Amino acid sequence: MKRREFITLLGGAAVAWPLGAGAQQAERVRRIGLLQGLAESDPEAQARTVALRQALDVLGWIEGRNILIDYRFAGGDSSRVQTYAAELVNSAPDLIVAHSSPVAAALKQATRTIPIVIAMVNDPVSQGFVTSLARPGGNITGFAFVEFPIVGKWLEMLKEIAPGIRRAALIFNPQTAPYYSNYVRELGAASPAAELSAVPVSDEVELKAAIAALANEAPGGLIAAADPFISAHRELIARLAQHHRLPAVYPFRQFVAEGGLMAYGPDTVDIVRRSASYVDRILKGSTPAELPVQQPTKFQLVINLKTAKSLRIDIPATMLARAYEVIE
Repeated sequence: MKRREFITLLGGAAVAWPLGAGAQQAERVRRIGLLQGLAESDPEAQARTVALRQALDVLGWIEGRNILIDYRFAGGDSSRVQTYAAELVNSAPDLIVAHSSPVAAALKQATRTIPIVIAMVNDPVSQGFVTSLARPGGNITGFAFVEFPIVGKWLEMLKEIAPGIRRAALIFNPQTAPYYSNYVRELGAASPAAELSAVPVSDEVELKAAIAALANEAPGGLIAAADPFISAHRELIARLAQHHRLPAVYPFRQFVAEGGLMAYGPDTVDIVRRSASYVDRILKGSTPAELPVQQPTKFQLVINLKTAKSLRIDIPATMLARAYEVIE
C-alpha cells in the first residue's frame, strides 16, 4: 500500500471511530417496570423473572446495557399492589409489565398513557382492561391466562380421579380474583348437573375454615383458583388438602411441585417468555392498541404420585399418559 493511500485510509478510520463511539453513547437506555403479584422469594416469581430477562436478552435488550428493569413484588397483598403500581407509574418508565389481574387493575387506574404489557391476566375483556382481544384499544395489551371453560375442565378432572365426589368448591379471594364467582355461575347455567360452588376466602383463617368445612360435608373435591392470594398460600392449601384427604386440582405446576395433587393450566413461564416479544415491539415503536391480546398456547397437566398415594387415590392410566410431567 502506498504511503498516501495509507494516510487516507487512516484518516477515514480516525473519523469513523469517534462517530461510532458517539452513536453508542447516544443510545438511550430504556426503563421498564415489572410488577408481580407474588413474593420476590417465591420460586414461581423467580422463574417468571428469569424467563422475561432471558427472552429480552435474546431480543437484544440487555439489562444494565440498554435496558433497566425496576422490580416490584406484592406477595399477594392488595395494598402493596396499589402502592407499587403508584411508585412505578410515578417513576415514568417507558413500559410496565404486569403479572396478574389485580396488578393490571391497579396500573389501569394509575395510568392511561404508559404502555402496559399484561401476563397471567384472566379474561381481560370482561375485566375492562381491553376493549377486545383483537383490538385492545388503549395502553394495555399482552397475554391472557385462564378463561371460563377451564373451570369446567378442572371439575371434570376431579371427577376422573375421584368418581365418588358429589360436589367441588372453588376457593378464591374476592379482592384479588373477583371474577371467579361469575365463572362458577356461568358453569352452573351451562351444566346444571355440575356440583360446583364458589367459596370466597380473604385470609388464612377463612381459608382453613373453608377447606375443613368441605371435608366435613359430602365427598367433595377442591379447586384452587388462579389467584395471587391463592398462589401465595399454595403450600398451606396443599398441606390442608392432604390433611383432610381432599382430592384437589390447581392452576399451574408450582402447586404440584410443592406437594399438591395435580395441576392443569397454561405454562406460566412460556407466557412470560412470549410477553417479551411485545415489550420489544413497543420499545421499538408499536403501540399496545395495535397488538392483539394473545391466548396461551401451551398447557400442562402435572401429577404428584407421592401425594396421590398418601391420599389413596389411583390415578387412571389414561390420565398419566396425558400428563406433561409426573412427579414421584
